[in-house]
Parts: sequence; C-alpha cells; structure tokens
Amino acid sequence: MNATQQHMLDVYRAAQLGQPAPPAPGQGDWQVVREIRDHQLLGALAAGRPPRPGRLRAALAGLFASATRGRGAQAGRTRAVAGSGSGACG
Repeated sequence: MNATQQHMLDVYRAAQLGQPAPPAPGQGDWQVVREIRDHQLLGALAAGRPPRPGRLRAALAGLFASATRGRGAQAGRTRAVAGSGSGACG
C-alpha cells in the first residue's frame, strides 16, 4: 500500500468516525525541514558555537551529487554494454 492509498483509507475512517480528515501526505515536508534547521541553529547557540545555517543545505547537496554521480556511472555502463553487443548478431 502506498502513501496515497493509506491516506485515502485514513480519510474514509475519519469520515466514518466523524473526525477531521488527516493532512495529505507531503503537505508539511518543507515545514519539517525549516523546523530541523531552526532546532540545529538553536542547539548551536545554546552550546556556544557559531551558527552555521548552510550545513543542512551542504549535506543535501552532497547527497544529491553522490546520487547523480552513481546514476551517471550506471548509465555509462548500460550504454557500453548495449553498444558492444549490437555488432555480434549478424
């Protein structure tokens, strides 16, 4: 069951019980990111460290870069394999 199907089931159950419907999946994702950033900044200030607001962005950029590097290498291997086998059938 994916997130959309689970949400539809939760909405149905809430309607049957007369309760308010739950929020849609993904609706508060950016709010959570902002709250994590604020929590990290507050923790740094409380510990006496200088706040570095770019740490989360740098970490996400590093994850994105490693994911795209991995996909590019995989795509290159796929092209090489496909190219080497095309002349063998003749």
